Amino acid sequence: MLTIQQIKEDPQRIVKRLAVKGFDAQETIDRILELDAKRRQCQLTNDTKAAELNKLAAKIGKLMKDGAREEAEQTKAAVAALKDEQKAIAEQLAATEDEIRNILLSVPNVPCDMVPEGKTAADNVVEKTGGPMPDLPEDALPHWELARKYNLIDFDLGVKITGAGFPVYLGKGARLQRALIQFFLDEAGKAGYLEVQPPYVVNEASGYGTGQLPDKEGQMYYVNEDNLYLIPTAEVPVTNLYRDVILNDSQLPVKNCAYSACFRREAGSYGKDVRGLNRLHQFDKVEIVRIEKPENSYAALEEMKAHVQGLLEKLGLPWHILRLCGGDMSFTSAITFDFEVFSAAQKRWLEVSSVSNFETYQANRLKCRYRGEDKKTRLCHTLNGSALALPRIMAALLENNQTPEGIVIPECLRKYTGFDIID
Repeated sequence: MLTIQQIKEDPQRIVKRLAVKGFDAQETIDRILELDAKRRQCQLTNDTKAAELNKLAAKIGKLMKDGAREEAEQTKAAVAALKDEQKAIAEQLAATEDEIRNILLSVPNVPCDMVPEGKTAADNVVEKTGGPMPDLPEDALPHWELARKYNLIDFDLGVKITGAGFPVYLGKGARLQRALIQFFLDEAGKAGYLEVQPPYVVNEASGYGTGQLPDKEGQMYYVNEDNLYLIPTAEVPVTNLYRDVILNDSQLPVKNCAYSACFRREAGSYGKDVRGLNRLHQFDKVEIVRIEKPENSYAALEEMKAHVQGLLEKLGLPWHILRLCGGDMSFTSAITFDFEVFSAAQKRWLEVSSVSNFETYQANRLKCRYRGEDKKTRLCHTLNGSALALPRIMAALLENNQTPEGIVIPECLRKYTGFDIID
């Protein structure tokens, strides 16, 4: 969440930039500043009364020592009254602080100056394009038909066991899935990311820490009896490793990666775009997470983008990078770049990665800080990205690499699959 200091430094800039996300912030920012003034006055009053109590306590001791019992009793009565006043002020202070925090939780992150204006995905900016575009015949099969033809994925069996959006991978399909996971993890390791194996369920504090709560609770699977949430991405548990942590200057940057299953309700998603692997309730993903000093975070963002681009190039997929407009960004992000691959049989672009810088927004929620050489503590910047999400990568690989002889496996995966072609 935003800090009070950020808001006080330039409230009108924050109002203006939040408008890029379609958030009308003027009344909210005014209310936060009004409450902060009230909070500071309550704090001053509370401190003043505490000082008065200390003086009176010392006075009572002296009066008792001097034998002025009557005056001492009168002073005790004054102390009791002052304590009641201080208690009321302390309660008012706590209530004001709670109200400020609740309002701050409802305010999105401020998009950085590089974020373009726009309301929908149609307003996103194509930054870069690469990779060979496949030349398939008109009768090329979409991945769900290829999956059936080669017995790679059984969507109906998943419906039987659980429901729609929970596919069952079989034989070479399961092995290709596992090969992709291992390839992505190995490449992250080569890039200096420490592998972490996190839990797949998190508590409420973790959801608030990375910003899934209170914004996305409707999209998360909730374990009611235990008050736990199934993770929508490994970003949540991995970033929360650093909740309430003060890192030393020498420990930065932190670079972690993690494979996990991801669970998303995808409420409200209907139509042709959900067919096959295009949109699932459970899917696999490798995530990269970084904790950085503020002055280094945008260089780190470029490194992460280059890493994801490198994976797509090694897989031989056509790709492009989108700089998301304000209206298509997440609640918590300061800037996001989406990577999409072209799925040749479907003749459409599929999102396979989002790489984002959250600046101090998550770190403030997490209380993730670092101690600089001057011994002062400051908020870190947090970043994360998919490297990569598997379902649409699998869809594009199956469709783009189909031949009359079978589906050709990219060379970078063959040492993991143990086969060159699915036939």
